[in-house]
Amino acid sequence: MRTWVNGGLVEESEAVVSIFDHGLTVGDGVFETVKVVDGMPFALGRHLGRLARSADGMGLPAPDLERARTGCAAVVAQAPVGLHRLRITYTAGIAPLGSGRGDAEPTLVIAIVPMGTWPETATVARVPWPRNERGAITGLKTTSYGENVVALAHAHRLGAAEALFADTQGRLSEGTGSNVFVVVGGRLLTPSLASGCLAGVTRALLLEWTDAAEAELPVGVLDEADELFLASTTRDVQSVAAIVWDDGIRTIGGAPGRVSREAAAIFAKRSLEDPEP
Repeated sequence: MRTWVNGGLVEESEAVVSIFDHGLTVGDGVFETVKVVDGMPFALGRHLGRLARSADGMGLPAPDLERARTGCAAVVAQAPVGLHRLRITYTAGIAPLGSGRGDAEPTLVIAIVPMGTWPETATVARVPWPRNERGAITGLKTTSYGENVVALAHAHRLGAAEALFADTQGRLSEGTGSNVFVVVGGRLLTPSLASGCLAGVTRALLLEWTDAAEAELPVGVLDEADELFLASTTRDVQSVAAIVWDDGIRTIGGAPGRVSREAAAIFAKRSLEDPEP
């Protein structure tokens, strides 16, 4: 399928950016991933809003969101019926080799690819590296994903599909591409943004649509929680059946549990009723 690059659709072989693009050389960019179901993007407005907030946090020029919507519509229009992943990438554009930015126009790339469904349950890994909740780009969805790549590779070596971080204060934070929810004493809880986690779109909707609440959660809650699930744009709600680390494993029996099933059902129903919540 064709890709939108700086204002127009091009064939895959022509979908290129400069080797001097700052998004390539130093990860100076932001992005959003949007789920597309049968030609309909889900929560596109929320994703574009976060794209703009991330760009502002990075000090990038404000993206032209109407132009981005036009590009999304053009890319989505060519996709066949089914489930797809739409990726919007916005970078600082061509710049000198190094951390300093140039004065070129930003780069905007919008691509789409088919997407499969996730299994009902997953195994996650606790990784030894902390998420820095006080960093300059904390809470921004940037293209600087090196830490996530290393953590997810570590999780895969342990037989897990996702990695979970604590923050520097030992609080549960997030996954490499997901937010995490736990059930403790019948209460559905998710780490607060103070833990350095991303303000996920699916996370926000679950906080609005269910009785879930934010909380300061020590990472030790992973040893005690009755239920655990991941939430993300591509997963929606995915229950966790086991937690592994370098020298141990905890199996969560009966996954998905009652609260997780209810959250998944509510999210499925509400998202089907309104593709632009």
